[in-house]
Amino acid sequence: MPGRRLTRADRQQIAAGLAQRLSYADIARRLKRPASTVSREVTRNGGPARYRAELAQLATTRRARRRPQPPAPVRRTVEQLGPDPAATAAFVTDLTTALVETGLPRTAARVMACLFTSETGSRTATEMAQHLRVSAATVSHAVRLLEGQELIRRGRDDGGRRHRYVLDDKAGLRTVAASVAANQRFAATALRGAELFGAETAAGSRLALAGRFLERLGDDLIRSAEKHWRDVVGDTSAHPPGGGRPPASAGLDRDSDTP
Repeated sequence: MPGRRLTRADRQQIAAGLAQRLSYADIARRLKRPASTVSREVTRNGGPARYRAELAQLATTRRARRRPQPPAPVRRTVEQLGPDPAATAAFVTDLTTALVETGLPRTAARVMACLFTSETGSRTATEMAQHLRVSAATVSHAVRLLEGQELIRRGRDDGGRRHRYVLDDKAGLRTVAASVAANQRFAATALRGAELFGAETAAGSRLALAGRFLERLGDDLIRSAEKHWRDVVGDTSAHPPGGGRPPASAGLDRDSDTP
């Protein structure tokens, strides 16, 4: 049965099959095993010419005895406290998807999710590469983009030798501002298209409707962001990241993607 360990009888059949010059596939069919199982067994124990069932059985027994015992339970670190790992992984996936929908590239979104769910709100580039299972170059490209949008800050770890990336205090607000800015650019483009096609055409009417809706929605979101930002920060002179509300009808400058 596939999945169970090879028995002494299985190894004897392998040895008999090799003596008959059968292929690994033929031997595997006799054992009702994958051919890869037979191949690994023979390779691990001297190859086709030197394979001996009793020696292979003895070697397997010795390897099992040398196998290290599971480590004793250890106290969970600060990073390990929190929800069940499976629930955490599912949440990180959901958070990454939500960040992508604000306009962030997927790798940059994964870096943000990684930092948001870290107990300290910070990680080194090496830690992020290991956690996300990507190359250091991939992380480097993502953090440059996030630094450019002022979503994360770069500092030094305690030893002063490695860069540590930290979530900016306004990171959550800036992701909203970026989404609003994208909507405003779309609204301005749609309204320009409405003028091009003309209000009397179906295309012009469709573009005008979408443009006016997103324009008003963007204004409402920006006014709400300003109000809530003042409520949270407690500073009536404070503005959300981006320097205040962009002109609705004109849109944002096309060369400025940074909120």
